[in-house]
Order: sequence, then C-alpha cells, then structure tokens
Amino acid sequence: MQARKLLTQSKLRITQNREEVLALLLESDVAVSNQVIESSLGHIDRITLYRTLKTFEDKGIIHKIIDSSQRSKYALCAENCTDHAHDDSHLHFECTQCGDITCHMDVKIPELHLPEGYTVSEINVIAKGLCSSCQ
Repeated sequence: MQARKLLTQSKLRITQNREEVLALLLESDVAVSNQVIESSLGHIDRITLYRTLKTFEDKGIIHKIIDSSQRSKYALCAENCTDHAHDDSHLHFECTQCGDITCHMDVKIPELHLPEGYTVSEINVIAKGLCSSCQ
C-alpha cells in the first residue's frame, strides 16, 4: 500500500513492476543492487528494471550509491526529496564484512566551499568498517 501511495505522490503510473520494485526497496533496510532486485522478483527483465530504477531516481524516490566494487546500489530517499529538490547529502556506511550499505540520514555532509568555477552536482560519501550486526 505504501508503494502505491509513493507512486501516486510522484505522479507515476502504477504498474505491477513499479509497485513490486518499490515494495522491495521499502522493505529493505540496506541499499539493494539491481541484481538482487532482479533475482528477488524473478519475472522482471533487465531493461524494464533499469528504466524503473532510473524513473524512481529522477523522481526523487530513490538514490544511487556506488559501492567499493563500483556496483550501483539503490536506497530510498528522504521524504522531502522530489524531482525538483533531490538532496542525498548524508553518510553511507559500507560494512567491510557483509557488504551491506546503510544510509545514515542523521549524519549530514558539511557544505563544501570549492574554488570559483567549480559546481557540485553530486556528493557520495561512504564510511567503511563493521556494521552493528558484524561487530
């Protein structure tokens, strides 16, 4: 039900694939790779999944995190993210043992003051160590 609500709020057409992908992300407390989503759902093809994830990202529903092996993983955005105001300036923690990546919305990234002529389009900060489950 929460997936339908998010899709409606984002002015997206509700389809079975979108609803199932979003429900999987809502149920997960760690960032999820497209491979995990594909194998968990079983019936969704890669192109449809890629387009679905890209649409969710563009609408401010999810954000992409690049892990240490350069693979993309996806997690829900903060509630205040939209397609016009997308702010994911928070810490991501990657466990060096289990590989899980968790978002820590309460740990904000300080504002960067770059030299003139530089424009920041994205910030991705990953802290690495042992998660509470692997301690």
